[in-house]
Amino acid sequence: MQFYNTLSGKKDEFVPIEAGKVRMYACGPTVYNFFHVGNARCFVVFDMLRRYLEYRGYEVKFVQNFTDIDDKVIRKANEEGVTYDEIARRYIDEYFTDARGLGVRAATVHPLATDNIDMIIDIVKTLVDKGYAYPVENGDVYFRTRVYKDYGKLSGMLIEDLESGARIDVSDIKEDPLDFALWKGAKPGEPAWQSPWGMGRPGWHIECSAMVMRFLGESIDIHCGGQDLIFPHHENEIAQSQCCTGKCFCNYWLHNGYINVDNHKMSKSLNNFFTVREIAEKYGYLPIRHFILSSHYRSPINFSKDIIEQSKSALERIFNCSDSLDFFLRNAPEGGIREDEAELVAKFNSARDKMIEAMDDDFNTGGGIAAIYDLVRDINMALSANASKGAMTVAKEVLCELCELFGFVEEKQSDDALIREIEDAIERRRIAKAEKNYAEADRIRAELLEKGVVLRDTAQGTTYQINK
Repeated sequence: MQFYNTLSGKKDEFVPIEAGKVRMYACGPTVYNFFHVGNARCFVVFDMLRRYLEYRGYEVKFVQNFTDIDDKVIRKANEEGVTYDEIARRYIDEYFTDARGLGVRAATVHPLATDNIDMIIDIVKTLVDKGYAYPVENGDVYFRTRVYKDYGKLSGMLIEDLESGARIDVSDIKEDPLDFALWKGAKPGEPAWQSPWGMGRPGWHIECSAMVMRFLGESIDIHCGGQDLIFPHHENEIAQSQCCTGKCFCNYWLHNGYINVDNHKMSKSLNNFFTVREIAEKYGYLPIRHFILSSHYRSPINFSKDIIEQSKSALERIFNCSDSLDFFLRNAPEGGIREDEAELVAKFNSARDKMIEAMDDDFNTGGGIAAIYDLVRDINMALSANASKGAMTVAKEVLCELCELFGFVEEKQSDDALIREIEDAIERRRIAKAEKNYAEADRIRAELLEKGVVLRDTAQGTTYQINK
């Protein structure tokens, strides 16, 4: 299994620190609003990575934080005249609503920044004691960026380039314009916690280091996030963490690419800024998940109405195939795999191998999904070619295995009254056809079609699909 490691700039063979176990951290949302489709890419992609690692037999401890104290959270609270934690709790709940819809499973731990103030203070104090950080008169504490000799290794940024672009203010309280805040002194009207440097709150970067160390240890296997976090967030995480512990912070850094909207950068000013909730209300959640996983995670992808419609149609093909297969297995005569079906069964099983081959090569989810499409094609052909129940049972097992891995599981809403009506109509149509009353049979089909019910006649009987 190989991943493109942002730190090395190449594909690296994945070897965990502890055999059979993976310690994995992903930067979570700042909880002041609903998350948008760009955020969703990070959540879906690294949920899929966790699923795949578990599928391959690893025991994964996955930590994803919530940034519940931040300028944006405070600003939103002030706008609404409520406390910061009321805003945070509201949008953490909304996060889980959308995440569940997208098939994103809860992390092993979802820590809050404000629940880890003590750990944050301990790290900052260690950095001050070691000379890597310094407090200033207003209660801020800054990290001495130049002291960490490997600064810029993750992003490829050179100190010289950063220095030339820095804005130097003669009134700046920092020793160096490149230094970044570990702790921020209290300001009027803002929440604050007691520290050795007075009342204040944590800087953004330090919270992730604290939560990694508390829940995963001083060295971890995988750290994930969006491409926009490489610099400065992840660069700063490495610097402060390794200076604190003297150990390698993380072995593999994985970053997903950007999402554009209609070939333009997503922006509120362009009115192309969409939350997941808005898209899901129109198209459902699973087409969003399919759209995100259909492309390689490092590539930029483009969101549009046409593309999400294509994802919706692709999922319908998978679900229709599954429904047809279920119908066949319920009605087909009992029987095992015939001798002439060895090649067919091998083809069904090869879908699993094709998926693994793609996913082991830098987590190519698009290639993995292509294996599902090939399997659906082979199943549909076999259903039309008098395959045995034994062979199609194998097909069902492989299809379920791959769809469950990718989170492509259809949520069916039961409407017992409608189902009884459809089944009654199918029986009346069967009788009409047996009596050669084809006009009545056609009338029943048309009546159901007006209600969004499409009938399919197969060798095992008539099945149906309800189009929403």
